Amino acid sequence: MDAAPYFPDLESIDPSLNLLDEIQRLRETRKAVLLAHYYQEPEIQDLADFVGDSLQLSQAAAKTDADVIVFCGVHFMAETAKILSPRKTVVIPDLDAGCSLADRCPAKIFEAWLKSYPDHEVVSYINCSAGVKALSTVICTSSNAVRVVESLPQGKPIVFAPDRHLGQWVRAQTGRDMVLWPGFCIVHEQFTAKRVAILMAKYPDAQLIVHPECEATVTRMADFVGSTAALLKYVQERPELRFLVGTEAGILHQMHKARPEAELIPIPADNGCNCSLCPYMKLNSVEKLYLCLRDLQPAITLDEGVRQRALKPLERMLALG
Repeated sequence: MDAAPYFPDLESIDPSLNLLDEIQRLRETRKAVLLAHYYQEPEIQDLADFVGDSLQLSQAAAKTDADVIVFCGVHFMAETAKILSPRKTVVIPDLDAGCSLADRCPAKIFEAWLKSYPDHEVVSYINCSAGVKALSTVICTSSNAVRVVESLPQGKPIVFAPDRHLGQWVRAQTGRDMVLWPGFCIVHEQFTAKRVAILMAKYPDAQLIVHPECEATVTRMADFVGSTAALLKYVQERPELRFLVGTEAGILHQMHKARPEAELIPIPADNGCNCSLCPYMKLNSVEKLYLCLRDLQPAITLDEGVRQRALKPLERMLALG
């Protein structure tokens, strides 16, 4: 990912401004569409034109006539938006909003590692950089990973990257043997079977719902395993009134809006920290969103060759439906 050096200057904001009004004004004058991932702060989610998972947001933005995409998420998500909308300006409120999965799988190191698996199909989770996507056979999301892997010829060896826990879960669902890149999400890695068992004993009537980025010891205990959007849908549609939620706690905002009568209990980390919050996602703020719209910085730029190579495995995934 290349971007012009830019550091949000919060001190340049006129304290007399109503930032919400200014964001609305700039959204209109810039002809911008505002995207917010489910893990963003509630106030940012409520400002957005679209709230959702990363690929869903990039697809929604691509269908608009907006000139500017403001992606309130992390940088691999903004890159995906740029891959799908190369002629639109794509900006992100804080360029330091990275991702533990994407950052632990640098494209150059991944490319060298793949030389040990020359005959393998490369399935990469969308939570990776444009450079890693460009090295992949096909991309998957947490909601379609099983279908993507099952679409590959039986007997064809597979590399799955960068999330080892999602890979283990897909392997269990499909029976396919896969070589796993040893990456993980720093939020979902913190949920342990010990902590979950304590909560299940305390709330025996609760439904345990978790993301497949969690460890296998946790997913095997769950009543439902699914993507962030699937977890939200599950809460919306089930009659139960209590849920233990094993994913980043930002999703609770949309869950509360959908089911205000339900009790939603985020699973805490086993080490006592508040690790159900992603520190990268929380770098974005209303102030930085305002500056992002005002300055159209920091902007996402991609080498056109990398973008086109990254687009092909994305299109292969989308062709599966």
